[in-house]
Amino acid sequence: MDFNEDMLMSAQAAPNSNQRIPISLVDDDMIVRRKLQLLLHASDYDVRAYAHPDMLLADPASQISACLVSDLNMPAMDGFALLRRLRSGGWSGPAILITSSTDHDLAARAADEGFHAVLKKPLADRVVLAVVRDALAAR
Repeated sequence: MDFNEDMLMSAQAAPNSNQRIPISLVDDDMIVRRKLQLLLHASDYDVRAYAHPDMLLADPASQISACLVSDLNMPAMDGFALLRRLRSGGWSGPAILITSSTDHDLAARAADEGFHAVLKKPLADRVVLAVVRDALAAR
């Protein structure tokens, strides 16, 4: 998915609601997870961050999440399997996949699996925010 300058500029504006939108974030890399958690929190999102997909699946609060941001490659379960498990449990929000993979077919596979977008690491803050806002607007 391509994002133009208008979308990137709108990513800097905070959500209009007084209530924070809940987002689930899963990444086994502590540094990436914490950076994204702080970025999204500073942009007025209520972020629940998990080091492992099983931790998210065990948390009942994950079912009220408006959006999922998940790493692709994690021990024991990848981002595709995580999204399938969430969907089988009734969760229907948009999902964003983050990866350092250079697989050229990944975007098509991710779309087929139900991901709204794929973001390549290293992650640019303004692009992350634009993609999250776009995913939430599309739901």
